[in-house]
Amino acid sequence: MTADCSRSDVILDRLTGLHPKLIDLSLGRVERLLENLDHPEDYLPPTIHVAGTNGKGSVLAYLRAMLEAAGNRVHVYTSPHLVRFHERIRLNGKLISEHDLAVHLEECEAANGGEPITFFEITTAAAYLAFARNPADVLLLEAGLGGRLDATNVIKKPKTTIITPISMDHRQFLGDELAGIAWEKAGIIKPGVPLVLAAQKREADAAIRARAEELRAPVYGEGSDWKVRDEEGQLVFEGATGRHVLPLPNLTGKHQIGNAGTALAAFERFPSVRLDDPTVARGLTTTEWPARLQRLTDGPLAAMLSDGSELWLDGGHNPAAGAMLAEHARAAWTDRPLHIIGGMMNSKDALDFLLPLGAVASSFWGVVIPGEKNSLSATNVADAARRAGLDAHATADVTAALAEIRALGDGPIRVLICGSLYLAGTVLASNAEAAGGFEAP
Repeated sequence: MTADCSRSDVILDRLTGLHPKLIDLSLGRVERLLENLDHPEDYLPPTIHVAGTNGKGSVLAYLRAMLEAAGNRVHVYTSPHLVRFHERIRLNGKLISEHDLAVHLEECEAANGGEPITFFEITTAAAYLAFARNPADVLLLEAGLGGRLDATNVIKKPKTTIITPISMDHRQFLGDELAGIAWEKAGIIKPGVPLVLAAQKREADAAIRARAEELRAPVYGEGSDWKVRDEEGQLVFEGATGRHVLPLPNLTGKHQIGNAGTALAAFERFPSVRLDDPTVARGLTTTEWPARLQRLTDGPLAAMLSDGSELWLDGGHNPAAGAMLAEHARAAWTDRPLHIIGGMMNSKDALDFLLPLGAVASSFWGVVIPGEKNSLSATNVADAARRAGLDAHATADVTAALAEIRALGDGPIRVLICGSLYLAGTVLASNAEAAGGFEAP
């Protein structure tokens, strides 16, 4: 580790001690800090604010790729990171430098004056400083947890808001009712600002549309105002600017058709570039987003499998993600045995995530997430998998699981590592040892 890198790590470690809780939903603390910083959130580029449960990162990845292909300077804010914190803040197409990250973190730390504030709140303030001080054409801003009380929800007048599909997640913070979770996510809607709305379950859709009507925010909804589908190997999008036939997106999975459609619907808010422009197709086909049904073809982990085998990685961790993975397995992975390696945080419902996967996998290997004190034990994850109908085992780590799967001698197989973005980050970091290192695309 270089001295520069350790500088930001040391600062970030200090910032984790400013509040006893990792998550404590409120806007008061971040608003106080932003006032001390002379309100950098008021000097941001035109902003697209995205909330939802599933697909937020993929939608932003498509938007970024299309906007940059069209020549725009794009800032991006996402969370969590996979390997390095720097992944969360992208300035004009590049990850924030170590020097700039450390400088902005220290400025926020000084302005905060030791007052209680969560890690996400103070680091989001640092991102605002970086975005305000570097000119760009657009900022893509991903909400963290929820929306209404999220630290990203201090932007008074975004250009557009987007809400991706909502499902049950973070129940201890957002409640056990889908309509209530949707209401929290709908907190990013602003008066008069257009809302691009992905297809939702009925109760979520009703809650979101009620909030939009209250604020007189025009809704541009999937199904009613725009449609997207896979038609004979091409993506067909029908919206405000007509019918567009485009290549399928680069990211794997049927659900990515919907995510790409949501991005295209938002892209229609930028009339300077038409959807039939070749740059849009180039953006769709070059989009990258790690740990979302990502195939690992290089590195020491991939090399552990027999010839003809495949290693896949996905950070999904809620029931909707489990259902998506199972659907993909039934549609595209029936040609060879599927073995799953899973690790999960103790804040997630492992059984609900794994239930859809019970009918598609030959075996399951539970692991603990390295370095995460709130990880479920390998035994607990395996127990949940067993209750979901899987032939489940607990083992030391991903490497041990791959060795045990290889020893089964099934010939060419397919292995999916899933259950947590934190687990995905450790896999990418370790597998990068022989694959040229990890750099977020």
